[in-house]
Amino acid sequence: MKLKKAVALLVTAAMTMSIMAGCGSNGDSKTSADADKQSETQDASKEDSGEIKEFTAFFATPGSEINDDNEVQQIIAERVGAKCKETWLTGQTDKEAIGTMIAGGEYPDFIEGGSATPQLIDAGALVPLDDYLDQYPNIKALFSEQDWDKLRQSDGHIYFIPQFGTVKGRERVCTHNDEAFWIQTRVLEWAGYPKVETMDEYFDLIEAYNEANPTMEDGTTNIPYTILCEDWRYFCLENAPQFLDGYPNDGSCIVDPDELKVIDYNTTPTAKRYFQKLNEEYQKGIVDPESFTQTYDEYISKLSTGRVLGMIDQWWDFAYTAEDSIKSQGLDAQGCQYVPLPITIEKGMKNQWHNSGAVLNVSSGIAITTSCDDVEGALQFMNDLLDQEIHNLRFWGVEGVDYSVNENGEFVRSTEQRQQATDSAYKASHLCTYSYFPQYSGTSDDGINANKTDGQENEFFDGLSDSVKKCFEAYGAQTYVEMIGTTEAPGAWYPMWSYSNSLNTSTEGGTAWTLMGEIKHEYLPKVVMAADFESAWEEYMTAYDGCNPQAFLDEMQAELDRRMEEAAKYE
Repeated sequence: MKLKKAVALLVTAAMTMSIMAGCGSNGDSKTSADADKQSETQDASKEDSGEIKEFTAFFATPGSEINDDNEVQQIIAERVGAKCKETWLTGQTDKEAIGTMIAGGEYPDFIEGGSATPQLIDAGALVPLDDYLDQYPNIKALFSEQDWDKLRQSDGHIYFIPQFGTVKGRERVCTHNDEAFWIQTRVLEWAGYPKVETMDEYFDLIEAYNEANPTMEDGTTNIPYTILCEDWRYFCLENAPQFLDGYPNDGSCIVDPDELKVIDYNTTPTAKRYFQKLNEEYQKGIVDPESFTQTYDEYISKLSTGRVLGMIDQWWDFAYTAEDSIKSQGLDAQGCQYVPLPITIEKGMKNQWHNSGAVLNVSSGIAITTSCDDVEGALQFMNDLLDQEIHNLRFWGVEGVDYSVNENGEFVRSTEQRQQATDSAYKASHLCTYSYFPQYSGTSDDGINANKTDGQENEFFDGLSDSVKKCFEAYGAQTYVEMIGTTEAPGAWYPMWSYSNSLNTSTEGGTAWTLMGEIKHEYLPKVVMAADFESAWEEYMTAYDGCNPQAFLDEMQAELDRRMEEAAKYE
């Protein structure tokens, strides 16, 4: 109770100081003095009027809503003169939810449609943004002219703004925010921190540990390996062959960087070998029998118990739910947290699970809908959220409450503050990241601090549990990225998933892509569970060939060629 009162007092003080401070510039050299003056005038007007605009947003992905009286949201509202009520996907797919909105013709002010973004554009539900962008310097500075041009649709307009992947200043990466073979630190510690490089070594280790340690400390039965397959998240099952062969995450295909040729990773020898391995592990009882029926919520709940020894997933898909839960329950002390391993199909291969540089998603982003009565105000709100001081509030919290500043100007957190940041109740009542609005990684305008806590090297390492620190030290690493390794950014085509995500059945290649997805959803679980793998694989390949995958590959090759031609214009 004392802590809660102290937080309230500090938040009130911070809010008062924030209102008095006025709006600072974003520190970007592209921002003109006129823009700064305009921003100061707008802020002064906000303070004089006391008006706080209220917007609404829907994001077609599961997420956590915050309390209506969230403290940091209120500070931001007082600071920029606006706030946003966010809602998230529940109980539907993104296409189902967006389809219902399109049928009704009513939308929130902001929307992120996910894979249904093309339907929103076709329905005329989104406001073209290109004529507005020059008026909002923080938004305009997110991307180069070349990247903004990549976001133009066939009619020449820009309808959405990608929220993620933009790096300001020096790149700061401590977490591997992408896909990997993950394994709990307790497994590695038990085995004496062995060098694990191949898929076979990974499963051999999990098998050996589970045989020697079938339960957790409290007697709960371990789950050696589980797979998330629900809806679009079936990437956790199907796309590993591209990584195992040493390629980056183009998502829907492999690109040979030397020949600039599209390759189908679903039919490679490595693909067959990978699924045969899963089949073998399923027959041994290593693969969770609920893998192909569990929902995303059930999967996260399962991981949160600490029972699951390993899985393939994207860090962002489980870390801010299951990992936080593991830490809040004290299960990190038992070694139940996950670290990534540099797995390939054979030893000695270069892996590209992690690449440096930004990734531009040209298939979706946050948009403003035709139901919004104040497009300029909505854009100003997004612009203000990118101001460095507001960005600090979003991702660091309130100084003196969520972090402090040391003698070197570095943001640091105490153990208690780190624990607060992982507590679901505290996040709902206090923290407000506006996580699906545009944001930066990299380095703050002060040149010292990372834009997000997970990029602050000293703070990151200090905040690790002892089990993860011990694991990193054993492998000569200090971060998740160093555990898995990093490579240079792929070529100008990358990533191809940003094109395939926008495909629909209006083209032969898009129709093939849709059918390929349906066949993989249907057949891959059967392949993994089959008593006779060879027969199941042959049946799967026959059905897959019937989808006309070459039409998809041809369309992807045409897009690859187009991207390379466009890139050449800017060289």
